[in-house]
Amino acid sequence: MQLRNKQDFWSGVMFILLGLGFAWKATSYSMGTAARMGPGYFPHWLGIIMAVLGAVVLLSALRPKAEKTEVARFDFKILAIIISAIVLFGLLLRPMGMIFSLFLLVAVSSFASHEHSWKVTIANAAFLTLLCWLSFVKGLKLVFPIWPAFLGLN
Repeated sequence: MQLRNKQDFWSGVMFILLGLGFAWKATSYSMGTAARMGPGYFPHWLGIIMAVLGAVVLLSALRPKAEKTEVARFDFKILAIIISAIVLFGLLLRPMGMIFSLFLLVAVSSFASHEHSWKVTIANAAFLTLLCWLSFVKGLKLVFPIWPAFLGLN
């Protein structure tokens, strides 16, 4: 068996390892049943599904008809930008609120793209901020500071 699609192969390995890791860690929580789920039920099965999908991707990379690809060089600058954006979001969420912090998260993360456009970044940030507000605050009724604390609107 010849490894033709190295990108899919290593993606499959990553998904299998992450999925099995999440499934294993979730077993330390109460599982419950499908009708009455415990805190470990969803992450456990999500990890199992992730591992199975990883196996499908890995096996498809070994097929003789798989597209031949190589793995590109790892770009640590992109990783640093994305991690910095997430850390910045975590630091700013309480004092600046969800709207501003999430908008900034998307804006800073957009610098990781090789095809950065301010028009697309602003539209994407506005859409994702609205979607998160509708999903988490209105839909799930989670309590987040929405606006900066100094405005007194929360």
